[in-house]
Amino acid sequence: MSKAIKLTKDPIWFLLRKVTIPASVGSLFQTFYNLVDTWFAGRISAEAIGAIAKSFPIYFTIIAIGVGLSAGTNTLIGNNIGSKNIRRASLFVAQSIIYAVALSILVTLFGLNVSDFLLSLMGADQEGIFLSRKYLDIIFYGTIIVLIQISLNGTLNAQGDTKSYRNVLIFSFFLNIFLNPLFIFGYGFIPAFGISGLAIATVISQFVGLLYLAHKVYSCELKKYLRPQCFIPKYDLLKELLYQSTPVMFSMLFIGVGLFNILYFIGQFGDLATAGYGAALRIEQVFLLPVIGLNTAVLSIGGQNFGAKSYDRIRELYRKALFFGSSFMICAGIIIFFGAEGLVSLFTDNSEAIYHGAIYLKVAALIGPIYPVFFITTAVFQAVKKPLYSLYLSILRLTAFPFLSLWYVINIRGGEYEDIFYTIMVTNWAMGIAVLIFIGYFLNNVFKQNKTLFIY
Repeated sequence: MSKAIKLTKDPIWFLLRKVTIPASVGSLFQTFYNLVDTWFAGRISAEAIGAIAKSFPIYFTIIAIGVGLSAGTNTLIGNNIGSKNIRRASLFVAQSIIYAVALSILVTLFGLNVSDFLLSLMGADQEGIFLSRKYLDIIFYGTIIVLIQISLNGTLNAQGDTKSYRNVLIFSFFLNIFLNPLFIFGYGFIPAFGISGLAIATVISQFVGLLYLAHKVYSCELKKYLRPQCFIPKYDLLKELLYQSTPVMFSMLFIGVGLFNILYFIGQFGDLATAGYGAALRIEQVFLLPVIGLNTAVLSIGGQNFGAKSYDRIRELYRKALFFGSSFMICAGIIIFFGAEGLVSLFTDNSEAIYHGAIYLKVAALIGPIYPVFFITTAVFQAVKKPLYSLYLSILRLTAFPFLSLWYVINIRGGEYEDIFYTIMVTNWAMGIAVLIFIGYFLNNVFKQNKTLFIY
C-alpha cells in the first residue's frame, strides 16, 4: 500500500507533483468524455450537435455550483485537518453532503423552469428547444448525483487525494463509450432514446462514480468520527459552507459571462471567425489542463497548511506553483505558436476558420505564461478563507476590464479581428502584474506578518 502523503510536512515540490498530476489526468479524461459525447451526438444528427452546444451554457450552471461546492468543502475540511480538529472536519463531510442535496434541489428547479427561456435567448426555435430539453431535463434530474459526487471529491481533495476522482473520470470515459450507443440506438430490451440516451449514459456514469467515491470517503481517516448524527443539519456549519462556496460559484459564472463578452465582439466578424475561435479555444483548454490541476493542488495543500498556521509553507507553495505553471505554459506556448494552423485544422478543414483560429492561438501562446497567476492566486484566496477576493478578481479580469477595453478598441478605434486578442493579452498581463504586486501585501495582512513573498 502506498504511503499516505502529509500536506503539512512533505516537501512542496513532492506534493505539487503528487497532487497536480492525477488532477490534470482526470481533467484530460473529462475533456475526452465531452468530445465523445459530441461525436455520438453527430451520429444522431447535425441538429443534435446544435442542441448539445446550446445546452452547454445552461449545463454550465451545474458546473459552476459544483466548483464552488468542491472549493468550499476542500477548504473547510482541509483547514480543520491542518489544525488537528478531526471531529469538526468529519462534521463538514456530512454537512457538505446535506448542502449538496439542498443545492441540487434549487439547481434542478432552476433548470426545469428556466431552460426554455434561456434557449430562446440563444436563438433556438421551438424544435431546437424541444430537442435540447430532451437532453437537459435528464441532466437536471441527475443534479443530485453530480453534486454529492463533487462534495465527496472535495472531501478527498482536502486530504490530498486527487487520484480517486482521476480514477472515476478515466473509468467514466470508457463506460461512456459503451453506454452512449447502447442508450442512443438501443439494443435488445433497451429502446432507442436518441439524444436522451446521451444524458442517461452520463447520469449512470456519474452514479457509478458516486458509489466509488463514497467508498473512498468511508475508508479514509475522517470515517472515525463520521456518525449518523453528523447528518443532522447544523446551520452554523452550513453557513460557513455557504460563505466559502458562493463567491467561487459566482466567479465560475463570470467565466461564462466573459466568454459571452468575447464572442459578442468576435461575432461582428462573421460565423467563420466564431468557428475558428471555438476550435482554437478547445486546443487552448487542453494545454491549460495541468494548470487547472495545479489550482486543485494549491487549494488542497494551502488549506491544510493555513489550518496548521504554516504560513511560510504557503508562501513557498505560491512561488513554486507559479514557477511550475508559468514554465509549463512557456513550453506549451512554443508548441501552440508554431503549430497553430495544424492544431486548428484537427477540428475543421475550412481555410478561413483555420486562419481565424490560428490568429487566436498565436496570441494565446503569448498570454499563456500569465494564466497560472490567476489560477494559483484564486486557489490561495480560497485556501486562506478569503473567497470574496476570487470573485473580485473574476469580475475585473473577465468582465469589467476586458469589456471596456474591447468596446474602446473595436467600436471607438475601429479595431480588426486580431485586435480583440491583442487587447485580451494586454488586459491579462496588466491584471496579472497587478495581482503579483498585490498578493504579497494580501498574505502579510492575512498572516499578520511582514515578510517578502518574492526574493529579487
